[in-house]
Amino acid sequence: MIIGVPREIKPDEYRVALIPAGVEEMLKHGHTVLVERGAGLGSGISDQEYKRAGAKLIDSSQEIYKQVQIVIKVKEPLPEEYPFLREGQIVFTFFHFAASKKLTDTIIKSKVVAIAYETMRDEHGQHPILTPMSEVAGRMSIQEGAKYLEKPMLGRGILLGGVPGVAPAEVVVVGGGVVGTNAAKVAAGLGARVTILDINVNRLRYLDDIMPKNVVTLMSNTQNIRGKVAVADLLIGAVLIEGARAPRVVTKEMVQTMKPGAVIIDVAIDQGGCVETSKPTTHSNPVYREYDVIHYCVTNIPGAVACTSTNALTNVTLPYAIEIADKGFERAARENPAILRGICMVKGRLANKAVADAFGMEYNSFE
Repeated sequence: MIIGVPREIKPDEYRVALIPAGVEEMLKHGHTVLVERGAGLGSGISDQEYKRAGAKLIDSSQEIYKQVQIVIKVKEPLPEEYPFLREGQIVFTFFHFAASKKLTDTIIKSKVVAIAYETMRDEHGQHPILTPMSEVAGRMSIQEGAKYLEKPMLGRGILLGGVPGVAPAEVVVVGGGVVGTNAAKVAAGLGARVTILDINVNRLRYLDDIMPKNVVTLMSNTQNIRGKVAVADLLIGAVLIEGARAPRVVTKEMVQTMKPGAVIIDVAIDQGGCVETSKPTTHSNPVYREYDVIHYCVTNIPGAVACTSTNALTNVTLPYAIEIADKGFERAARENPAILRGICMVKGRLANKAVADAFGMEYNSFE
């Protein structure tokens, strides 16, 4: 097959979908790889490195889409790319359909085969491609939160770990999954007082066992969330429902009870956000103030650390990309349940129930 890697055009997105080592592996399997010039520069990868690996360098993304059977990306196609999509073409990337009706309608209309990283789930119930990016986003949420708590950044002027004789910051993490766990680890390591809320008591038992003593667990319900939001210096939104829009568990009224200069990092913004006052932002303009609370709602948080993120992402996407290229998406889906669960749209049919439910649309199981 012919595989294409266009340059990412989402604002401040520096990742690339395939590294030179991945190109070499694709070539070993008899495939051709086209890479848009400059696609890897944000991740520190030159065109020459791709050329040495055996890729063919292409001058424009339009030409990539025109020639290839499989498009491998990092982020969802943007409106500038919509006209390039071709019926039957496989697009393998993060889509986050439930956050955008326009994207959902466009991909259905284009009749491409959309295989979404974020809905792939293996036999152990894990999300193999979402996980490493969630690890990065969770760790970065504390890094960014600590920065925006500083007074010059209009925050409360609080050091996460405090100092002897001065209390540390209160960090509240809503959601105990991969994002929340990594956020709590980093915050605890910096000496903050951390509370993790989750709806799964077994998950809370596990976190209670592995976390240090400055991390406490709490059942996630409206009353507990309301109480912890009011005392939080830093609030991390880390709620995920696979493929669906994130539930808004932190209401506008709760945000109004927060301390002036407190910070919210809504990592769930890719799926619409779990805080009612959240709206998408970019790395170049990452924050805004509402009710005197700093909101950081960047939709591609891992893009800021592209060297790390690109390598972590391609470590897990490459085996699936090779399998899809070797077998075709239909056989690959029959033989690999993770790929089957990743198929969201097929030639004009919506094959993901969570997305269908989010928009009240017709669902057609690919199986």
